[in-house]
Amino acid sequence: MGLVQIRQLRAIALDLALLAGHLLLYPTGLRQERPPAPPPPGAAACLPTGGRARRPVLLLHGFIDNRSVFVPLRRSLGRHGRLHIEALNYSPLLCDLRTAAALLGRHVEEVCARTGHGQVDVIGHSLGGLIARYYVQRLGGDARVHTLVTLGTPHSGTRIAPLLSAHPLVRQMCPDSEVITELRQPAPDCRTRFIAFWSDVDQLMIPAETARIDHPDVISQNIRVNGIGHLALAVHSSVAIRIREALDAADEAPTDASGTVSVA
Repeated sequence: MGLVQIRQLRAIALDLALLAGHLLLYPTGLRQERPPAPPPPGAAACLPTGGRARRPVLLLHGFIDNRSVFVPLRRSLGRHGRLHIEALNYSPLLCDLRTAAALLGRHVEEVCARTGHGQVDVIGHSLGGLIARYYVQRLGGDARVHTLVTLGTPHSGTRIAPLLSAHPLVRQMCPDSEVITELRQPAPDCRTRFIAFWSDVDQLMIPAETARIDHPDVISQNIRVNGIGHLALAVHSSVAIRIREALDAADEAPTDASGTVSVA
């Protein structure tokens, strides 16, 4: 058995172990998250936006998942200065990615109005990243999203098993779908920074490089993760560290920066 096969088997074993743990948490994330309670009378109505205050972070899960997948990442971000973190559920009964993108847009507007921040950062896992990208590129979301981090998202479409493509949302993740075609179109003056994490052993991204974002009009950075499977991208501690670092670096990066980084 070759080294590549061994690393793939290890990644599958890790994903299966994480899946077992995630199934225990899954029921806790079925309900939509409630927004924070309003401040008491006389208190400030909005979160501070000056100084070292960080933008709100919105988390968007993948296909047939829910916000519970982000429990470890959420804790990691919260321990390191991200004071306002919310997760948005979208229904698995949705049949059009565009509808979920519009829902995300309404939620972003509500968060900005409630917190006093003009922009947010978004982290999307798998399909969630594609929904967020559609909002940014096609629905004017680049005015509100400062940085979009995607984890194992099929930016160029994935050639997954034919049986899975029975669901309309899965078909929209295929390389020849209308959604992927729209996202290939020009996006002049797009202001959002894109940071795409992709794994060399991601079993659902076929080929693995489809989780990279390569578009001439967007500010993008591709971060390769070695030996970590699809589900683990959303929960692995080493990925959480790199997400924090990438969000911090995005605040300091020049506006025309793009490139590729590898993570061991």
